[in-house]
Amino acid sequence: MIPILTTTSTIMCPHGGMAQLITSNTQALVGGAAMLLQTDVHLIVGCPFTPVAYSPCVSIRWLTAATQTALHNVPVLLQNSVGLCLNAAQVPQGTAIVVQVQQQAKGI
Repeated sequence: MIPILTTTSTIMCPHGGMAQLITSNTQALVGGAAMLLQTDVHLIVGCPFTPVAYSPCVSIRWLTAATQTALHNVPVLLQNSVGLCLNAAQVPQGTAIVVQVQQQAKGI
């Protein structure tokens, strides 16, 4: 069992930008915070990535999520879910880093 991500989790891009964790889920809460869903797209703020030209991460799209834990047939995000950080042109910049999670509810 792996911790479920919620709106109080901390997720960053690989360059230090912070994800804004907003979800379409308004029904399932863990400790008062909404569970995140695989269909959620999270905006990133403060990414300083500048390989040659300014190209910060601006969003996270989730590639993997729970295989057996879902809300209305939409998988919830887990601590080990893989999210791809994208720039404004939707070019991958690396994978999201889950920094902090709740420990009350877990999923598979």
